Amino acid sequence: MRKALTGAGLALAVAACQSNSGTETDAAAGAAPAGVASPLTAGTWRGVLATQGQQIPFLFDVATDGGQPTLTLRNGEERLKLDEITTAGDSTTIRLGVFDAALVLRSAGEGQLTGAWVKYDADKPYRVPLTARKATADTELFAAGPQPAPVFGDLKEGALFRTEFREADGKTYPAVGSFKQDAAHPSRVIGTFLTTTGDYRYLSGNLVKQADGSEHILLSTFDGSHGYLFDGKLSQPGNINRISGDFYSGLTGHETWTATLDPTVQLPDANALTGMKPGQKKLAFSFPSVEGSGSISPSDAKYRGKVVVVQLLGSWCPNCMDETNFLAPWYAENKQRGVEIIGLGYERATYAPEAAKERLRKMKQRLNVGYDLAYAGEGKAAAASASLPQLTKVLAFPTTIFLDKKGEVRKIHSGFSGPGTGQYYEQEKADFNKTIDQLLAE
Repeated sequence: MRKALTGAGLALAVAACQSNSGTETDAAAGAAPAGVASPLTAGTWRGVLATQGQQIPFLFDVATDGGQPTLTLRNGEERLKLDEITTAGDSTTIRLGVFDAALVLRSAGEGQLTGAWVKYDADKPYRVPLTARKATADTELFAAGPQPAPVFGDLKEGALFRTEFREADGKTYPAVGSFKQDAAHPSRVIGTFLTTTGDYRYLSGNLVKQADGSEHILLSTFDGSHGYLFDGKLSQPGNINRISGDFYSGLTGHETWTATLDPTVQLPDANALTGMKPGQKKLAFSFPSVEGSGSISPSDAKYRGKVVVVQLLGSWCPNCMDETNFLAPWYAENKQRGVEIIGLGYERATYAPEAAKERLRKMKQRLNVGYDLAYAGEGKAAAASASLPQLTKVLAFPTTIFLDKKGEVRKIHSGFSGPGTGQYYEQEKADFNKTIDQLLAE
């Protein structure tokens, strides 16, 4: 995940107030008499995060389950159900799944909410103001503009773009943009960007034709860990061959990007970005299990003579959660074939080891992870590289390492193309299964 590696900041997973696990009821709204009803009422809402002079819209649905409210975030086709909801005074706190973050909300009048998105695991206070209004199920994320949205043949069928992002310090990195215009609702667009370290997950929004005649693709997402806004202007109205614009992430993240229509675009091989140092064939590590007092090592008797997958992850990393949501049921169905998985969790520096283990235990429980999970250190690429000195360099969370029955490393895969990437996700799963099949057959 690129943002993790550059230091910026499913089930769900997140970062920062002053406390690592607290709520912000009083700070967000001020104390109020107990017994006040939750401001969340059933139906669809349109929320807006206000940051960097921009508005990042997202949709969510409120319902009741057994008499208790639930909130479901909507990102394109994704639905993320949140059920840890508490009300104290006039504030309601919604914990954001496995991420150490929350929405803290209070009523701002009939059908209106105000509050903040708060991350608790960042090294500095992290609060993004938000407002929300009652909406309808088919509410648009972005206003369609004064004129009808144009219909593009390529975009209607699904188009690929050769993309370059430029960071604030001038560094660039490649990406593939994959987008599709809704045939039934031409103003709507869904898609994502894929990079060498992961994808930007489910993006959705609108194709907007503005009063000055310019045409923009506006895309956003909010999954509890990330609030993203992509604003891309078509270089010429009626022509999607080239798009350029801005990428806003949370409180301070900002990059620019350009995208050129290119159906042949490909990223560098994800299996060739990280390797073993000369003379090294095996991983040698021993990290404490998140459960109990024991440690986990690939040399343990449990793993001998088996194919072993080592997953480098963090509970704060949505791409890691996408991979875990694939691996957990896969392991349950395939472990009897002689395959084991070891998850190595790299957590935020703000956590003491026991607190980091607790974050990983929560993730394990919520995602029904049946394979072994250890706490391996700080959630930075440099720390992961130092903890596994046999590797050339860890570039991404997640990174997936395949060991054969002799315990030798046979393949290292950087990043993970999640379900928001469509065909790339299907290819990711197919390649994983092909590798396992080949190693089992040896």
